Amino acid sequence: MPNTFGHLLRVTTWGESHGPAVGAVLDGCPPRLLLTAEEIQAELDRRRPGQSEITTPRKEEDRVEILSGVFEGLTTGAPLSLLVHNADQRPEAYAEMRDAFRPSHADYTYQAKFGLRDHRGGGRSSARETVGRVAAGAVAKKLLALGGAARHGTPVEIRAFVTRIHDLAAPAAVWEQFPTLAEVEASAVRCPHPETAAKMITRIKEARAAGDSVGGVITCRIRGVPPGLGEPVFDRLEADLAKAMLSLPATKGFEIGSGFAGTLLKGSEHNDAFAPRAGGGVRTVTNRSGGVQGGISNGEEIFFNVAFKPTATIMRPQNTVDTHGAATELAARGRHDPCVLPRAVVIVEAMAALVLADHWLRQSAQCGTFQL
Repeated sequence: MPNTFGHLLRVTTWGESHGPAVGAVLDGCPPRLLLTAEEIQAELDRRRPGQSEITTPRKEEDRVEILSGVFEGLTTGAPLSLLVHNADQRPEAYAEMRDAFRPSHADYTYQAKFGLRDHRGGGRSSARETVGRVAAGAVAKKLLALGGAARHGTPVEIRAFVTRIHDLAAPAAVWEQFPTLAEVEASAVRCPHPETAAKMITRIKEARAAGDSVGGVITCRIRGVPPGLGEPVFDRLEADLAKAMLSLPATKGFEIGSGFAGTLLKGSEHNDAFAPRAGGGVRTVTNRSGGVQGGISNGEEIFFNVAFKPTATIMRPQNTVDTHGAATELAARGRHDPCVLPRAVVIVEAMAALVLADHWLRQSAQCGTFQL
């Protein structure tokens, strides 16, 4: 099904940008997990619009309701149904888009595939769809935290943060660190390097003032993942992570470990030598593999980068065609982020959590070696 992601832990998102509501159904969540709406809300608050001067001014509280799957504070094993109402709908702002295709949007391709489309902010192609992903990802994060703590006393931690906006990049040392949540949340742009964050915010404001937009890179680092998660061949862990990230709106690139930079090295330079781990087990001296070898986690920190293009909707006249194929000009209206990255940080974390929690359950089912 095109709206469903995962194998044993399966999330189906639903709803349109300017419909009455959006949400998700999460199936496969183990029973007896302590879960409250407030825990999910904390993640949604990081994604919601209108949270700073560099995001869309659309005003949505994004209050989540748990409609099923929880009884007396515990998950029951039944599907979790998560609902968020759309409060600040303004479909009239998109009237001009009814008959004209927005450049670099999914307008034309949706029309070509389905023979019709929801022109109100893009419908399902809108990043509003990711509300459901973040809600489901909050549950997956809790599963991973508890699973890691139960297995080796350390919860699985996922931390995404902005490392580049346009041509402004944080120092190399920042890309390689595991920042605290407080450090990431300290700035509106969610870059844990204050000096670079200030420049990034200025660049985003400049783009917005000019009716333009900018893109960038989000880095995600994950620690506490035990060795053994992932499948050989088709369901390799990095392949599922790549699919998860590239399924997000506005993403155009994914690299794990050394990524493209690894192509500049020789094997003797790139190989991660093995060594005994203190307290038992195996570790790698370096981590150019990014924590995954042969499609399976090796116990080292997993890290990857996701590239996001500039927001496609800009407040400048652009050449396009209408639904009849005639050339026309379109000046976009509506409320949009001049840069999607600050709000995409939590979405990247959510999708990473869904991938890892799903693989954890699959490993437990197949080999019986891990317990949530």
